[in-house]
Amino acid sequence: MAVTPETLVRHELVGLDVEVVSASNPDLVGVAGTVVAETTQTLEIERADGTSRVSQVPKAAATFAFDLPDGRTVTVAGERLVARPARRTEQTGDSQWR
Repeated sequence: MAVTPETLVRHELVGLDVEVVSASNPDLVGVAGTVVAETTQTLEIERADGTSRVSQVPKAAATFAFDLPDGRTVTVAGERLVARPARRTEQTGDSQWR
């Protein structure tokens, strides 16, 4: 299944480019780069500013703008992403693995 704006929350996020567009912690707004790891509560983003730093951003406290492989950008409220990655990707009835 291709990554589309409608199915983004059910896909693997590691490897996607992302930017934090709003957050309860103002220091996190504007953090941009590539998702390198995901936990139940956080996204780890390797910054694109050339420093090779990794920022850990709480999902529930932020809104993210993901760049899809087809060039579109999708904004997602972090609350929609809070779940174990393996469980989040299976939350649809059309999963061939259920």
